[in-house]
Amino acid sequence: MKRVLFLCTGNSARSQLAEALLKHMGGDDFEVYSAGTNPQSEVNQFAIEVLKEKKIPTDGLYPKVVGEMVKIDIDLVVTVCDSAKQTCPYFQGAKRMEHWPLEDPAAFEGTYDEILFTFRETCDVIERRIRSNIL
Repeated sequence: MKRVLFLCTGNSARSQLAEALLKHMGGDDFEVYSAGTNPQSEVNQFAIEVLKEKKIPTDGLYPKVVGEMVKIDIDLVVTVCDSAKQTCPYFQGAKRMEHWPLEDPAAFEGTYDEILFTFRETCDVIERRIRSNIL
């Protein structure tokens, strides 16, 4: 089983989308985590909505502090924002590190539908990267 950690700053949108997607797509072949260098208090509701649209389970998703993850033997660490890449702690056992510089959909300002569209686009980009880089 491969252990994968998705890391961003707030652990409320991009890394949560990635965690849920890989858990769903990778099944029992992966143990998947996400964390943030400065986690928010809850998962962004647009992220939850987009995952539910794709019929991907969201139970068990919550923001976590990256410090909780350093004791886990991680095979792959993926930073999904530049800030997290710069402040990412060293994961001694990690066999591989990748950086996916994704724009934060939570920072987008617009109507409800525009924000939801932005989250859908981000989710689609993450799904493509998982398929090409991890699976």
